[in-house]
Amino acid sequence: MARIICTCGAQLSNSEAPNDIQLKVYTDREWEEIFNCDNIIPWRIPLPKYDVWRCPICKSIYVYQDDKETPIMVYRLEV
Repeated sequence: MARIICTCGAQLSNSEAPNDIQLKVYTDREWEEIFNCDNIIPWRIPLPKYDVWRCPICKSIYVYQDDKETPIMVYRLEV
């Protein structure tokens, strides 16, 4: 995935690295599995189960799983 249009109309892209759109979010269980080993090798740390994007304009959160193009969850701020 490289680009989506947020519900507010902003274009979101992860083509730049680093970027402020794509977040590295691990579940507690994933985090425990990573740090419950004797030796942590940075390049062997697995990617998180979910791909999480945040719109810098409206702060909506899009959660993707298994490289699908449609989010499995979308969160919007209530005002």
